[in-house]
Amino acid sequence: MGNRIVNHGGRALWNSPRRDYGSPERVPDTSIKMAPIHVGALLFDYQTIDIIGPCDLLNSASKMLMEGINQYTPAPEFIFHHIGETLKPVRLLTSFVTMVPTVAVDDVPELDILLVGGDNPAGTNLPPKLQDLVRRHAASGKLLFTICTGAAVVAATGVLDGRRATVNNLEYNWVKKEYPKVKWTMEKKWIIDGNIWTGSGAVAGMDMVAHWIKENFGLDVLTHAGLSLDFEPRDVDGLFNVLPQRYDSAGNKISTHVFPDEI
Repeated sequence: MGNRIVNHGGRALWNSPRRDYGSPERVPDTSIKMAPIHVGALLFDYQTIDIIGPCDLLNSASKMLMEGINQYTPAPEFIFHHIGETLKPVRLLTSFVTMVPTVAVDDVPELDILLVGGDNPAGTNLPPKLQDLVRRHAASGKLLFTICTGAAVVAATGVLDGRRATVNNLEYNWVKKEYPKVKWTMEKKWIIDGNIWTGSGAVAGMDMVAHWIKENFGLDVLTHAGLSLDFEPRDVDGLFNVLPQRYDSAGNKISTHVFPDEI
């Protein structure tokens, strides 16, 4: 399958050939049912946007949000789990944000996707039980996203040994020396190696998740998810050509998003 990784832990999801719902002669079948996708995010002292950004993008691609803006393209249902070592609140690395876990690691349900944000790589200290969860999840073959220095957090567990991966480019040289068994690269904004996707920075992590949404649920779902956030994703080379470009009558490039007068 090359770089197109579709892995949902055996759950039946929308994975038929890509459809073009922009054509008036094609009408999406809104009766299609998809099993909920359980998304877990490790809760420790990560940079706030690393997890909140991708989670909000996934949420904006959900069936609930699509119906809220009167779009009835088949879309997934995401259930989010913020996983702490315990249920004690955790102070994040940035923006004076404190998060309360939704579940303790000992009680976490079966996950389809695991997100790992980034902390200060020189002082990373992921609790052992959260490290074990990363190892089990990766070994199961289910989808693992790392964002920014989250790749270094996962590298510290040994999960990335022998795999290709990227990381925040400002931290690249330090991380490469610290975890020499990983095949680090800066050639792309994100790297896919089997079931592990590593994003090079906080916003690149959102771009990476946007790519996953488009590959699994189609451009229409991604477009409306981006519309709700006024967010335009970049491609793997960091270029703004994921969404169809728009031009005025004089040939000048204009805003990619088209906002309805009302919903």
